[in-house]
Amino acid sequence: MTFATVLPAVLFGFGTSLALIVAIGAQNAYVLRVGLQAATRAVVPVVVVCAVSDAVLISAGVAGIGALVEAAPRAVLVVQLVGAGFLLVYGAFAATRAIRPTGALTVDVDGASPTAPARIVPAVLGALAFTWLNPHTYLDTVVFLGSVANHQPPELRWWFAAGAITGSLVWFSALGFGARLLRPLFAKPGAWRVLDGVIAVVMVALGVRLLTGI
Repeated sequence: MTFATVLPAVLFGFGTSLALIVAIGAQNAYVLRVGLQAATRAVVPVVVVCAVSDAVLISAGVAGIGALVEAAPRAVLVVQLVGAGFLLVYGAFAATRAIRPTGALTVDVDGASPTAPARIVPAVLGALAFTWLNPHTYLDTVVFLGSVANHQPPELRWWFAAGAITGSLVWFSALGFGARLLRPLFAKPGAWRVLDGVIAVVMVALGVRLLTGI
């Protein structure tokens, strides 16, 4: 195969991946908040967790695991219930922060907030939860991207997957590391209240949607 042969498949995968993940969702909202609050040393593992998780799930979809997911409705139901509960609880915490803000973000030379010091382990655990407890993640990556990939010619399926994985990595890197550009805006308590209010609405809406879809 030549470069001209594989490039369209890579670009198709890249664009399809971005079309799915560039939206206001639970995972993106979490990565944005970590990027605003935390030092680079905490943002890096969060971005890595999200990108690597997507890479694993997309690869699983291309390998044909999507068919197994669709054939195991009980497993999907369990993930749906746990994910809905997690989103509702996190949404409640975000609503509490919006009503009673903990204070403005004060940026230091490292770009971190002294009022919200970077805690890498909790940040990573949160990223894992928002990725692996969210049924929409499986639908987007394993089922949808896996299905689209398997409609490509056999020799181009993994090139499509490579493009989709690259799209995920680019997006989460831009979201996590680009959030620092918004830090001056979030030096104001009112901005944090708005952000947490939006996050609360998104989380609760997604949680309710999962419950009503059972």
